[in-house]
Amino acid sequence: MLTTMLSEGFLNDLLVSTLRMATPLLLAALGEMYSERAGLINIGLEGLMGFGALFGFLGAYVTGSPWVGFVIGGLSGVLLNVVFAYATVTRNGDQIVNGMALNILSLGAASYIFRMFFGIKSTPTTIASFQPIAIPFLSKIPILGPAIFTQSAPLYFALLLVPMSFFFLYRTTLGLKLRSVGEHPRAADTLGISVPGMRYLALCLAGLLAGFGGAYLSLAYLNMFVENMVAGRGFIALAAVIFGKWTPVGVMLSALLFGFADAL
Repeated sequence: MLTTMLSEGFLNDLLVSTLRMATPLLLAALGEMYSERAGLINIGLEGLMGFGALFGFLGAYVTGSPWVGFVIGGLSGVLLNVVFAYATVTRNGDQIVNGMALNILSLGAASYIFRMFFGIKSTPTTIASFQPIAIPFLSKIPILGPAIFTQSAPLYFALLLVPMSFFFLYRTTLGLKLRSVGEHPRAADTLGISVPGMRYLALCLAGLLAGFGGAYLSLAYLNMFVENMVAGRGFIALAAVIFGKWTPVGVMLSALLFGFADAL
């Protein structure tokens, strides 16, 4: 049994499954990291991902392009999180209550909209999905090559977001302002930084990435939309942010750990 577990085929399948499981978690968790860095906790990630999965599927179904669907899925997350931002930042509503309401309403709305367009079928409607892209030379590396360097474009995009997020948060003025709003909002306001404006920005980024995470589920992980397909990943992404200490690299490692546990 040990020989089977250490075989090249098993390790390759395990790595592939780990990365595929970790990608939606990583996208949603990076988005939530921006939100929490700005001083807001949004437990509505589950609903944002559900909306992203639905509208990503609808976008790809109508246009025939998974890329268009992926973008539409992200934008649907932005739109939904703007509603959360208005209720939380502008109207000073309770973050937890608003997040729970976001989950309940968006997941219910996603199921209703899907049934309105497609009804209830015994055979699910499928779409054109993202296909694996083999990176020249690197994809030929034993075990690691087929697992890491023969993946879909959204997975590469998610991994690329980690250094980009690090650079944005720690090497740009805008990133410094966003972090200052979360750590010392009154001091930031005294310095002329718009606290509501920065929090709106953080929530828009969070909605975009959570929407991307949901769209990944219906456009790359599967090639269809299934009701409740997010299956708790939004809450796991919340845990990944905390476990990763609110840093891009830590969030990535946490997402990989949870993805590995899911793949076993």
